[in-house]
Amino acid sequence: MTSTSTSSPHQFPEGSDAFPHRHLLGIAGLQPWEILYLLKEAEQWVDLNKKSSKHADRLDGLTVINAFFENSTRTLLSFEIAGKRMGADVVNMHAAQSSVKKGETLIDTAVTLNSMKADAIVIRHASSGAVQLIADKVDCPVLNAGDGRHEHPTQALLDALTIQRRKGDISGLTITICGDVMHSRVARSNIYCLTTLGAKVRVCAPPSLLPDALDRMNVESFTNFDDALAGSDVVMMLRLQSERMSGDFIPSPREYHYLYGLTKERLKNAKPDALIMHPGPMNRGVEIDSEVADDLERSAITEQVEMGVAVRMACLDILTRKSRGVEGWS
Repeated sequence: MTSTSTSSPHQFPEGSDAFPHRHLLGIAGLQPWEILYLLKEAEQWVDLNKKSSKHADRLDGLTVINAFFENSTRTLLSFEIAGKRMGADVVNMHAAQSSVKKGETLIDTAVTLNSMKADAIVIRHASSGAVQLIADKVDCPVLNAGDGRHEHPTQALLDALTIQRRKGDISGLTITICGDVMHSRVARSNIYCLTTLGAKVRVCAPPSLLPDALDRMNVESFTNFDDALAGSDVVMMLRLQSERMSGDFIPSPREYHYLYGLTKERLKNAKPDALIMHPGPMNRGVEIDSEVADDLERSAITEQVEMGVAVRMACLDILTRKSRGVEGWS
């Protein structure tokens, strides 16, 4: 970790000191200006993505491998579009087609990927720490597209960019995250990101879905959703991740919706202009009602998807600058 400091988080060190990391494996440990630099760089790609011609040649001649050992549609598609719009050759590797299914170890897979001389590798894996293990074995930058319950850094960045564009400065905002916090890498990365940027973060869930580690994460925890919503500027809902649950964490989806579902009536507890967010995919009628999710004025759910492509373009650009010989990135 570089110890470079700035007088304001909105001022950035010059050149590679603005983001001195070889990989993007998580949000934990990043400085405020490093996060804000990534968001600033994403803005140019937001503008490009609104044009009829969306192609840039920034990564022309580079090869990006999307190695997804865990199923995904939204994240994989977003990274693929990001790489192609930047001009890279993008190769997708799906878990069902990989040798890992035949018993190959993760280290063997890392060595194989490294031998292919990719310029960047995007990895999604069901096990926490798997992305770090691969990053330690390859010569190119690695981007974490989600590993187990650990982190999902680009999701937190796109959420932060969405909030920043809608609300301005994130510092001072009250942001409530509600849902399956225990199993959510999205929640973890968002907590790191938003608290680092100065937001007051609340988390709300049934006691069975609140992890013990929350008391070390600078957040306020609630089990009553109405109390958590009071005065919130942003409400971020999380889906129930039944695929990661072993045992009965909730009595039933119907009772969960009654206590923790975001309805139009319950939303009245938040500020009148509270922003509604959800990382997707949504369980409509469970954690969020359709009339709330589809509210054109207050819901930013489709905007989150849009910001995801721009953020991933920025990350691919920044992490490959050294290999491309960009001035100031040594």
